[in-house]
This record gives sequence, C-alpha cells and structure tokens, in this order.
Amino acid sequence: MNRCNTPWTALLLAALCTVTAPAGAQEPVQTQNEAALGGRNFPIGTLRGRFMVVNSPEIQLDGQPERLSPGARIRSAQQMLVMPANLTGQNLLVNYKRDPAGMVSEVWILTPEEAQAKRETADRPLLNFWPFVANSGPRDDGKTPFDQLPRYGQ
Repeated sequence: MNRCNTPWTALLLAALCTVTAPAGAQEPVQTQNEAALGGRNFPIGTLRGRFMVVNSPEIQLDGQPERLSPGARIRSAQQMLVMPANLTGQNLLVNYKRDPAGMVSEVWILTPEEAQAKRETADRPLLNFWPFVANSGPRDDGKTPFDQLPRYGQ
C-alpha cells in the first residue's frame, strides 16, 4: 500500500488545524461587577430590586405590581430553578431582566456577597430608553375620562 508521506501534507494538515481552531472560540459575554466580588455573571442590562411573589404570575417589584412573563425563570442563590409558588410572600433582593413586552422574564436571587456589589442599573435603566422603566412622561391611572384622552395626530 502506497501512502503519501510527503512533508507538504504534514504542513497542510497543520495549517488546516490552526485555521479551524479559532472558529470554535467564542467571544466572552459582557457582564457586570458581581463576579469580581465572588458572585455570578449577570448579563448587561439587568436591574436590581425587591421582589415578592403575590400570586403567580403577579409579583411586586419595589412595591409596584408587575407580572412574570410566560416561561419566566427564577434562579436561587445556588443557581437552581425555583418555582414561583415556593417564594410566595417572601421579600427578596434580586437581579431581574425584562422581556420586550415589559414583563419580568428572568430573576436571580442574590447571595449576600452579590448584594453588596453596586449595580450600574440599580437606580435607572441601561441607556434610559425603556419606556416600561422610565419615570418620564405621562402615566394613565385608568381614571382619565374618554373625552380627555389624546387623539390620533395630536
């Protein structure tokens, strides 16, 4: 049996291996500073607040009524999934993320070490463009008479 053992085949094989190796590498996900203090990595844009399950999917965030999105995930301090019914009535410090509809989609219950880290989005939303978190602009309390509502084109 005649095998091709020329030196250029070994070089070609080595070149192919070096070309395909970086393709498997992925860029690291940007995170905020809880990991520097021994905590978990949280995605950019997560917010911090006081979380309490009233009656799933109804929750309270910082005393304001909110809703969990369908399929929302709540993770404990040990990175285990927690069912909302197990947290009913408990007031917990959490990091959370909203979905595009404005409902809470991901919740992370914080450890004491993670709670000490300051979040850059704790007081205001990231880039301040989310209408469901911004405090600017008029809010309808549901009691505005119909004839005083804004009309199309105004």
